[in-house]
Amino acid sequence: MSQEHIVKSFDEDLNRLDNIIAEMGGLAEVQLSDCIDALVRRDAEKAARTVANDDRIDALEHEVDRLTVQMLALRQPMASDLRVVICALRTSSIIERIGDYAKNIAKRVDAVSQSAPLTSLSSVARMGFMVQEMMKNVLDAYLTRDDAKAEQVRQADEEVDALHTSLFRELLTYMMEDPRNISACTHLLFIAKNIERMGDHATNIAENVQFLVSGAVPGDERPKSDSSSYTVVAPEGDAKE
Repeated sequence: MSQEHIVKSFDEDLNRLDNIIAEMGGLAEVQLSDCIDALVRRDAEKAARTVANDDRIDALEHEVDRLTVQMLALRQPMASDLRVVICALRTSSIIERIGDYAKNIAKRVDAVSQSAPLTSLSSVARMGFMVQEMMKNVLDAYLTRDDAKAEQVRQADEEVDALHTSLFRELLTYMMEDPRNISACTHLLFIAKNIERMGDHATNIAENVQFLVSGAVPGDERPKSDSSSYTVVAPEGDAKE
């Protein structure tokens, strides 16, 4: 086997990794879009299809695992080539988790649709659209090796966190005002948290891109505005005069 053939074959393997990541990312974007649409439209059938479609993302992750192990064993990549392989392995795992979060949201659609509509649903949908945009941009950054665009995604997560905190407070207030809201609001709290975690995972991919391009992870701490863990909403009767 000639050296030229070895190099060409290795390039094909690297391109194959990028193609799989692109396909996985595209499927995850669709998953998120579909589960949010099903939630807003109270469409349990579409939600069920979204759950079923997650199998394709899982299969592609297994393909990345297989291919990266093969490349590490047979090609013994170094420097930038090794970073490509490592980042593909990391990124496929992250996208698989994003798909799982979308599936978890879809599973709650039926329960939410059985309750009266809440105005908070529009904020949940807005969070979903924001994270979907983050995912689109970070996948573009990954495929074009654009570390500046990756940093924009990294910064965008702060707005998602802030909206999540606001939504968390709003839903707690609804539950205290009327116990009949508790069931739907609880499901929406979990849904909002799943979307917020998707944003975190998109940020993780952005940091993978920066490592892929420069060989170093960002030195500064990522911006965070999610204070829902510390949020307390007191009933009006408990407010001090």
